[in-house]
Amino acid sequence: MNVSIIDPLQGDFPEVIEEYLEHGCMKCIAFNRRGTLLAAGCANGTCVIWDFETRGIAKELRDKDCTHPITSVCWSKHGRHILVSATDRSLTLWNVVNGEKIARVTLQHVTLHAYLHPGSCSPSVSLACPIASAPVLVDLITGSTTVLPVSVCDTGNGVPPQSRNKFSDGSPPFTPTAACFNKHGDLIYVGNSKGEILIIDYKSNQVCGVVPTSGGAVIKNILFSRNGQFLLTNSNDRTIRMYDNLLSQKDGPRSLDEVSSSCDGLEGIEKLKAIGSNCLVLSREFQDAINKIQWKAPCFSGDGEWVVGASGSKGEHKIYIWDRAGHLVKILEGPKEALTDLAWHPVRPFMVSVNLSGAVYIWAKDYTENWSAFAPDFKELEENEEYVEREDEFDLVPDIEKVKESDINEDEEVDILTVEKDSSFSDSDMSEDELRFLPAIPCPDEPEQQDKYVGSSLKLVDSNHSGSPLSEEAGQNGLANESSPIEVVGNSLGDDTDAGTSSKRKRKPSEKGLELQAEKGRKQPIKKIKSSSSKSSKSKNRTIEVLETSDDVIEVLQ
Repeated sequence: MNVSIIDPLQGDFPEVIEEYLEHGCMKCIAFNRRGTLLAAGCANGTCVIWDFETRGIAKELRDKDCTHPITSVCWSKHGRHILVSATDRSLTLWNVVNGEKIARVTLQHVTLHAYLHPGSCSPSVSLACPIASAPVLVDLITGSTTVLPVSVCDTGNGVPPQSRNKFSDGSPPFTPTAACFNKHGDLIYVGNSKGEILIIDYKSNQVCGVVPTSGGAVIKNILFSRNGQFLLTNSNDRTIRMYDNLLSQKDGPRSLDEVSSSCDGLEGIEKLKAIGSNCLVLSREFQDAINKIQWKAPCFSGDGEWVVGASGSKGEHKIYIWDRAGHLVKILEGPKEALTDLAWHPVRPFMVSVNLSGAVYIWAKDYTENWSAFAPDFKELEENEEYVEREDEFDLVPDIEKVKESDINEDEEVDILTVEKDSSFSDSDMSEDELRFLPAIPCPDEPEQQDKYVGSSLKLVDSNHSGSPLSEEAGQNGLANESSPIEVVGNSLGDDTDAGTSSKRKRKPSEKGLELQAEKGRKQPIKKIKSSSSKSSKSKNRTIEVLETSDDVIEVLQ
């Protein structure tokens, strides 16, 4: 996804809705690290895992203890675990392979977003962002919680005093709205209602830096790009802000200590702000200057080249795409229904959105196929041009250039065992045991439907064997499997009348055709012939009856 070689008029981003997924009422979505599996939380408390390649359901995680709507889903780094938060204040950790529940913790408040620690192979620590309290670190095995600081006072000690940290009812004054880990999980970034970004050390739980945002509006969303180089925030002032991360990706606390040592001359809140200014630098601001709409579910593309924001207006399913320079490149319009969640594919130019009714829409790029260029040196002409042939083009024995000798050593052994690192994943060596696909499980038909089909087929067989006296005679004469001509005519008439009521168009016979059939019927008057006992006479009598009743058929058609 190198932007420098992409046509500026054909950006590498989705443009149209390619397909949609339906399974109950889905509320939130999340891709695994490779983008091969898509997890969706439903309103009935289940978590559905889709195979994104085949667009089929690979697994469904059901918890009998949870029947409340899911608020967020989060994959572990290796894709073998999923963390699910629900409106019943629960956090549930699932094993994706065998579908077993590993742990379940109940908090004091409903969690809007929950994230697993990205640095551990076997995740047991999660970051939960409740609605009406400070974000907490939750140990999913023991159930213990650690409350993160949400503001700093003028003393600059990192954690405010108890007298200033709570109101009379015990609630914190600066209720945070978002928090996230950095790429390796050694630092936590918290956004509060004062419009401040707090940089917190994961081990010491101390505020190491503060970055105030312009306007001081409440921060609703905060997240990092996949490579950890950029930070995105969404505030109540209808603005999405992108920051450049200046800290080292491998060891954030050590890089933070180096920045802190360079600010030893300052104290208190001024020092924290100085440290924060050397950690995050505001790069761009994204907003709709005309409509001034609120943003929902902002995110980066998989390569970090595009910034995405969804409209928070009711009755709109609009997605805005900007480049990192701040230029609006595309506005995607979906169905006339509100959008609840949004996710970009980690590797490919795909995007997935969820509407209010619970359907998942898959956005893809609209590729224009060109079938005219077959050969590599083929040139498509806009108009006719006069062709000038070469001097030796049509010679019988043209001069053949000598083939240049290659410098490749053909005797050298070819290594077919070593797996090269994927350029899209900077730490692909850490994911040897990563789960990429789930085995498909066939779904048998329901027994009720099978009984229904068997019963209907039995009724059809019975109706074929029981009928008019002619069918009984045919059965006695060994012709039970054949329908009589009168029955065929009657069935065709019944089918035509039924089809006329259900279909939009009904075909009628022409007037000339009716006149010809009437003349033919007058030439053959109706005669009543008694059936004889022989087989040949019965078959002849039945044929004569059909020919003689042609006038009756015409009357029915008229």
